[in-house]
Amino acid sequence: MVFQHFGLFPWKRLDENIAYGLELRGSPRQEVTATVERYIQLMGLKGFEKSYPYQLSGGMQQRAGLARALAINPSLLLMDEPFGSLDAQTREMMQEELLRILDGEKKTMIFVTHSIDEAILLGDRIVMMSRRPGCIREIIPVNIPRPRKIGSVRSYPRYIELRNSLWEMLKQDLDSDGADRRSQ
Repeated sequence: MVFQHFGLFPWKRLDENIAYGLELRGSPRQEVTATVERYIQLMGLKGFEKSYPYQLSGGMQQRAGLARALAINPSLLLMDEPFGSLDAQTREMMQEELLRILDGEKKTMIFVTHSIDEAILLGDRIVMMSRRPGCIREIIPVNIPRPRKIGSVRSYPRYIELRNSLWEMLKQDLDSDGADRRSQ
């Protein structure tokens, strides 16, 4: 699981944070070391292995959280708005990084986001939830080929079509929610 707030242990260095799940699992020291080195390299964190989380930027902390999650080789990666607390530029860089990493890692990912653009860029299917009660409203296939880059995805007619239809669905939910409150 990759959290919105990074989820790193402040008393552990970067390499120790990434090793955490492997050590809990009881993996041999040699495997832990090799895996941690691999993900430090993959995430572009080389040179920061002995840094504490407070010494890293927000994007680096988020990459460390992603490295820790991937290091245990999960079949399913759960991501709860992991880029929500990042500034706009870092968020886009992290989206590109995630696309690059997942192209190589081939993991199933459930990614929670409130961003229409992020859902289209990262997803193969978008599960639209209703406001109240939170139920699945619709499952929409993205149907934009991979590999993806932010700039190229936005140039697809399907992107524009999806963005407009998802925005309309969200507005309907907001409008109906407001009408429900006004009638009470």
